[in-house]
Amino acid sequence: MTRTLSSPPVADPAQPAHPRVVVPVLAFSGIVVSLMQTLVIPLVPQLPALLGAPAADTAWAITATLLAAAVAVPTVGRLGDMYGKRRMLLFSLAMLVLGSALCALSAGLGMMIVGRTLQGLSSAVIPLGISIMRDELPPERLGGATALMSASLGVGGALGLPAAAFIAETADWHVLFWVAAGLGTIAAAGVLGLVPESRVRTGGRFDLPGAVGLSIALLCLLLAISKGADWGFGSGMTLGLLATALVVLLVWGWWELRSPRPLVDLRTSARRQVLLTNIASVVFGFAMFAMSLVLPQLLQLPEATGYGLGQTVLAAGLVMAPNGLVMMAMAPISAWISRTMGPKVTLMTGAVVVAAGYGLNLVLMSAIWELMLASSIIGAGVGLAYGAMPALVMAAVPVSETAAANSLNTLMRSIGTSTSSAVAGVILAHMTVDLGPVAVPAQNGFRVVLGIGSLAALVALAIAAFLPAQRRSGDDAQDAAAEPGGIAGTLRTASGSTVAGVVTVTEPGGRQVGRVRSDAEGNYSVPALQPGHYTIIATADECRPEAASVPVNGSGAVQDFTLAGLGVVAGTVTAPGGRVLPEVTVAVTDSGGNVIGSTSTDADGRYELGGLAPGDYVVVASLYTPAVREIRFSGGKPLTADLDLHGAGHGRSTA
Repeated sequence: MTRTLSSPPVADPAQPAHPRVVVPVLAFSGIVVSLMQTLVIPLVPQLPALLGAPAADTAWAITATLLAAAVAVPTVGRLGDMYGKRRMLLFSLAMLVLGSALCALSAGLGMMIVGRTLQGLSSAVIPLGISIMRDELPPERLGGATALMSASLGVGGALGLPAAAFIAETADWHVLFWVAAGLGTIAAAGVLGLVPESRVRTGGRFDLPGAVGLSIALLCLLLAISKGADWGFGSGMTLGLLATALVVLLVWGWWELRSPRPLVDLRTSARRQVLLTNIASVVFGFAMFAMSLVLPQLLQLPEATGYGLGQTVLAAGLVMAPNGLVMMAMAPISAWISRTMGPKVTLMTGAVVVAAGYGLNLVLMSAIWELMLASSIIGAGVGLAYGAMPALVMAAVPVSETAAANSLNTLMRSIGTSTSSAVAGVILAHMTVDLGPVAVPAQNGFRVVLGIGSLAALVALAIAAFLPAQRRSGDDAQDAAAEPGGIAGTLRTASGSTVAGVVTVTEPGGRQVGRVRSDAEGNYSVPALQPGHYTIIATADECRPEAASVPVNGSGAVQDFTLAGLGVVAGTVTAPGGRVLPEVTVAVTDSGGNVIGSTSTDADGRYELGGLAPGDYVVVASLYTPAVREIRFSGGKPLTADLDLHGAGHGRSTA
């Protein structure tokens, strides 16, 4: 008979995704989406002639993408939590490919706007990618991967500008969109073939009224911000849109607080860490985009102004390209700082670096190398901060709400960049100098925008200072569980050694609300759970699953698990002459002398002991004399270890 600790039947955990495959595929997808957002920039001055429409109308080719992204990001994020993040990632990439193809086939403004709208629907790729990483990657790889994925938003933009300018200058403009469609197809194929579908789902019914309400509010808000300069910020249209956005947001908030499955969990979003991170994201998005508005214009203005550098669009894009490369290079540094000192420190460091970069740019703006240096410093700060934001958000929300929470954070950044564009546009339109018959932005106008960018970074620094202090990843599991609503602990085998595994958290009704992988030392932590009773299920390779019911009352809980292995050792105990011996005690100890289990032989002298994890053991049988046999279990079929109480008191078996 086999003696093992009984456990509830639990499905085996999905095999962990391979970081060397998943991370590059998701990061490439993020870069492709951010490339899409910059493809049209070199064409903006030529769009009226290319599409045969007034400049005021062709501006909708930019605005349509912005508005579609505002609708798609929170909605697709919630759908990803409910129905599968990989599935919604593929949907987003399909929209990118379809929209790019329509733009490539367009000869008029109407089809171009439709195509750009569909492209905007792909903007949820980056938050979805970050959420997949949280579900699938081991903890030691998560920080660097999410930092890289988050930075891809800036990387693609910086690298896309020179590439788009080169194609626009050397080929038909439709080629730009065929390239985007091709890259989107490659990204979708990579996701389809190499990225696993996360098993973390929220279930429930989609909050359609919440999605419609938030979409209306965001459309009104962003339309007022993006078109306010053209209509006048004091015009009836702009003020009416802002008032509508405010009223709809208030009604939407009332609905979300009463919905059993809200589009955005406002109670979770109101937690100090999530709320302050999202506010900082708005301000940081404002700060980051100021550089993208000032530097290209300084580079392209005629030298006759006295401060313009007279460069082409392609040259300006090449000057900006190092900014994106620096962002990418900062991803592992951002992860290291977050791991050793906490993402709060990373965000604050990034804010200081961005503020310093803008300050340097105020005095260094007369040569190409000066602008390249300033943009690279700003890019370094943005890379640090963008890597920290997902870590801050994910540490404070349940794993089942990861995609929605990351999508909301991405949306906050987009609101910041849109506001930055509107403010900078107004400043540069009002602070001008005459260059012949044409009015161009004055140098002091650029300095004001740069100063506002530096001030915004310092405001983000002040906001980040009020974030809760973050523990380092090496802290004890019990310390992690001390955080409000957290459950943490350690996974061990019966011998006391730690083991890496997967911990799943479910509500009483069976709905999964969390799933995390422990680190190499067996430590796990599930943060941000609402008060209540939860079932915690621990699984590991070559071990039997274990489950426990754990109450959470808001102050955190600790739940350790001892996992019995799947290994079995069996054999026969015999006396001199080969006679089988019943009722002989057989025990198994590990290499440290700890007893793993014991049993007695049956009437045929047979015994069987289970619960062995991979490792070295000693099997001991004793009646009137002991017999000892060393065994090594490494997984696979059961071991056979016969014991003869006469003479052959020592032997070794391996499986």
